[in-house]
Amino acid sequence: MTTQITMVQSHKNLRRLLWLLSPLVPLTALFYLWAGHHSGHGIWYWALLIAIYVVVPLGDWLGGLDTSNPQAGEMERMDRDAFYRIIVYAFVPIQIAVVVLGAWIYASTPLAAWEVAGMALSVGTVNGLAFIAAHDLLHKKQPVERWLAKLVLAPTVYGHFFAEHVRGHHKNVATPGDPTSSMMGETFWSYLLRAIVSGVASAWRIERERLAREGRSVWSWSNENLHSWAMTAVMFAALSVWLGPGVLVFLMLQAFYGIVLLEVTNYIEHYGLLRKKLADGSYERCSPAHAWVSNHVVCTLFLYQLQRHADHHIHPSRSYQTLHHHEGTPQLPASYVTLMLVAYLPPLWFRLMDHRVFQHYRGDLTVAHLDPRKRNALLARSYGDEA
Repeated sequence: MTTQITMVQSHKNLRRLLWLLSPLVPLTALFYLWAGHHSGHGIWYWALLIAIYVVVPLGDWLGGLDTSNPQAGEMERMDRDAFYRIIVYAFVPIQIAVVVLGAWIYASTPLAAWEVAGMALSVGTVNGLAFIAAHDLLHKKQPVERWLAKLVLAPTVYGHFFAEHVRGHHKNVATPGDPTSSMMGETFWSYLLRAIVSGVASAWRIERERLAREGRSVWSWSNENLHSWAMTAVMFAALSVWLGPGVLVFLMLQAFYGIVLLEVTNYIEHYGLLRKKLADGSYERCSPAHAWVSNHVVCTLFLYQLQRHADHHIHPSRSYQTLHHHEGTPQLPASYVTLMLVAYLPPLWFRLMDHRVFQHYRGDLTVAHLDPRKRNALLARSYGDEA
């Protein structure tokens, strides 16, 4: 019995240490950028992409699934453990260092187009993953954590995510009113444009209405959209003064790819899922049935357990380390990172996911979230021959 308890404790201690995978990503990016600049071999600028899209899926395949949940006593202990907060905080300065180093290399070193592309994608990857750190921080009540979330959003020019996610997405998730709930039959590229435009409009409307209730102008400094956007302006202006205005090209390239990573994750999380509309016009309460989840262990640790997304919507303030797996939640066939590559290819994505939406709703797609432009074709289609 003593041996069994010791083994369980050792497993928990190992898992605790493995959370270091998350801040390890920007540290690795710093090393790859330095190695590329120091050695003159541009392949280093692509190394982070190779590591993420090869090593993480391979690790998920080898590591399998983990559906275990912390017990009540463990949750209290884990919430009090500063280790988990420090891991999130540590991401922020390393992320900023990656942006600054990438910008400096771009402005000071003659690079071929393929090297610029690799470096922009690598820096953008770090900022795409930073959205997950921001995602955890912006749900907290402490002002320091909320301001850190805004700083994390600054390099991608996506400061409106702060207000829209908390007061928009969590209210409207899995309904037609949510910019970031994707519809069955909607390609990622069509969704991306819709999510960006609608997300900015939604965030501005949310803050305008909130401030109007307080008797304030939408242009006041109390508008939370302006906080992160101002940080972006200061950061980009400072880098332009230091390195020249040409660096803005690199900064916008990496920002766009960071946005792509955020939105492809959003696209995956709620694809085709719809909350039932009630007689009074409101929607049923969000439940585990309204988010696609994955318990692939490597990606779970790598993404601050974002893949347990259903529990996050049920308990928005719950810290990443204590998120739960729920039985009956719609399960993805692979991790978020693996499925990002699939989502970029609409025919492959539809073949992989549409029949899963069909099965989730037990063959009744009239209650699914369908792209209205393709509704009739989706309802008429046969899903029995898809693997």
